[in-house]
Amino acid sequence: MAKKKLSAEKLKFFEELIRSELKESMTYIESINKEQSVGARESSGDLSSYAYHQADQGSDTNYMEHTVMMLESEREKIRKLSDAMRRLQEGNFGICEMCGDFIPDTRLQIIPYATLCIECEEKMEDKKRKQKR
Repeated sequence: MAKKKLSAEKLKFFEELIRSELKESMTYIESINKEQSVGARESSGDLSSYAYHQADQGSDTNYMEHTVMMLESEREKIRKLSDAMRRLQEGNFGICEMCGDFIPDTRLQIIPYATLCIECEEKMEDKKRKQKR
């Protein structure tokens, strides 16, 4: 059985897409890091070292927690995009890891790091839901 591969044209398209998304994610992380280095007080315009009210402290803490969650999410996306780039270079990008069929281009355009076709992804999600019960 011959190994399935995407055409060279499609591979080039997805390589550019992945590089673009990687660059966008890195820029996003850099902007958050710069914002954090300025500090929550200075970026909000409040230069005092203490919040005036407990609600202000809670808002600041909530904002910092949200920022950390966004950073972690973006780092995970970068990891997945890097894995997709590795698969692309190895020649197995765009092939479902479960069934071996092609992952639809429309899915890869939205989620370029997808490793499963839609049907197999649904099976995995169903399996996870059943395990949680």
